[in-house]
Amino acid sequence: MSGEAAFIAALRAIATSPAARGLADDAAVLEIGGSRLVLTMDAIVEGVHFLPHDPPDTVAWKLVATNVSDLAAKGARPCGCLLTYPLADDTAWNTAFLAGLQQACEHFVIPLLGGDTVRQPEGSARSFALVALGEPEPNVAVPSRTGASAGDIVWVSNGIGDAGIGLSILRGESGARPADRDALIAAYRRPQPSPDLGVALAPHVSAMMDVSDGLLIDLKRLAAASNLAALIDLDAVPLSQAFVDTVGNDREARLRAASAGDDYCLLLTAPPTAQASLEAAAARCGATLHRVGKLAEGHGLTILFAGEPIAPPPSLGFEH
Repeated sequence: MSGEAAFIAALRAIATSPAARGLADDAAVLEIGGSRLVLTMDAIVEGVHFLPHDPPDTVAWKLVATNVSDLAAKGARPCGCLLTYPLADDTAWNTAFLAGLQQACEHFVIPLLGGDTVRQPEGSARSFALVALGEPEPNVAVPSRTGASAGDIVWVSNGIGDAGIGLSILRGESGARPADRDALIAAYRRPQPSPDLGVALAPHVSAMMDVSDGLLIDLKRLAAASNLAALIDLDAVPLSQAFVDTVGNDREARLRAASAGDDYCLLLTAPPTAQASLEAAAARCGATLHRVGKLAEGHGLTILFAGEPIAPPPSLGFEH
């Protein structure tokens, strides 16, 4: 067995509880005494999710933010987290990580409840895991990837692709103006998911998830989970001015943005009649939604540019 999708498919034979949602979602939803608890766990690994020279405080921030992003996509407010920490003999690194952890927990209002420390073997890559717990609003369905219908509109929040360019800058593969460099790197190292936005949108969506591995691959996953086909209009994908100034605004630039990972914005679907409600909910949170496509009967992903279908890139996004 090889590949992430094959391994998850095999796990479904074990994860038979209804709370697991068939492992087709970003989180579990556990019912306890009439209440619901949303649970998620994300891990980040050196050389996979962060660079060896990334500052320790930003590693901690990203660990918390990626988990909060999953809660936001389920319309859940953070209520606590549990940390697994590999303890290395590097006091300065540990201290800086803890400072970043405290800053992130305070920013996202997610208290640290406990966890585990283990010894990190000398010379091994650092690896961290966080379990995050969230509480959905009463009487509001917890959005999944599976609830979309043919005819639904596809929306995203925030810009797409900045984190991918930030990573390229750190690897020395791209340049950027001094005015843009810090913002693009921050998009990679310090993502800014919004639980308030997820909670506000949840009553109006048919399906919702976060964009972590790339807009194209995550939209394809959402459509597949709902047994539908997806169409995305590259011209409508929101790009920041910093991205455009650094990479451009042509087809290749837009494909690069839509297949980059680490955006941690929300990807959602809803019927056309929900547009006004969605935009009003986003406005209350100081956010803007961008209409980027639609869902239809069938399967697969169609990419449009200038109104015409184009060939997909070699990779739609990140896969383990």
